[in-house]
Amino acid sequence: MSTLFIELYLDEDVNVLVAALLRARGFTALTTREAGQLQNSDAGQLAYAVSQRKTFLTHNRADFEALAKEYLAMRKTHYGIIIAVRHPAQEIVRRLLRILNQVTADEMQDQVRYI
Repeated sequence: MSTLFIELYLDEDVNVLVAALLRARGFTALTTREAGQLQNSDAGQLAYAVSQRKTFLTHNRADFEALAKEYLAMRKTHYGIIIAVRHPAQEIVRRLLRILNQVTADEMQDQVRYI
């Protein structure tokens, strides 16, 4: 199944304003609170994102780089992980838009990107 637009799932450490700003620009963004996934483990959060076919956005570089390596080693698919340096929500969105406007969801599969 070919998918054009990246849909994001935001880790609970990402400011919910990021989701609101993305939605205002027509993108799909789901927060952990909205998904009822607060306090789920990192592995559980990524598994949830996979189950929803969403790209995962986090600030947690170390844990999600390790999870990406696990997925690769086990030949499991994820729909992308974007690791963001902590910045104000508007700056994170500005950086995200570069990816969202240039990369398809299919191209994001099994990728880790840094913003």
